[in-house]
Amino acid sequence: MSDKAERRAARAVVAEYHEAELRALVAQVGEAIDRHRAGELDAFDVDRVLFQYSRAAKELWKFCNLGRVEIAAAIIRERPPSDWWEHGAPRERP
Repeated sequence: MSDKAERRAARAVVAEYHEAELRALVAQVGEAIDRHRAGELDAFDVDRVLFQYSRAAKELWKFCNLGRVEIAAAIIRERPPSDWWEHGAPRERP
């Protein structure tokens, strides 16, 4: 396989992974909005979810777009990072 074909295959792996993980993050937001509409969460709770989503999506984006795509694809194939939602969790102050 040529370098160009390998890079194209790696981009496809990363793009598929990015979309699937982003879909899971968006589902968290959708659930929070549904719970807000049902009266289970207040606006501040939803805001915290949106903040966490933003941080998690940025971390996911950085993983998928910084550095060589072949390296990201190899990591995804071998041991994909887990739980981007937790990567976006605010740090607790001591």
